[in-house]
Amino acid sequence: MDDELDTLPKIGAPATRALHNAGYTSLRRLDGVARAELAKLHGMGPKALGILDEALRRNGLALR
Repeated sequence: MDDELDTLPKIGAPATRALHNAGYTSLRRLDGVARAELAKLHGMGPKALGILDEALRRNGLALR
């Protein structure tokens, strides 16, 4: 599971770019980040947030 924590799930290019540009390059870095903060990123939509929520949950992590 560590491999999954060191990457981001497949959420689409615009959302992935938005996360990388904001400094979020791995699932591990998203733990505890405010969901509202991510939702403000250009390219981040509800589907991508749902995928991130699920991936975090599977690894015992969560957005705030």
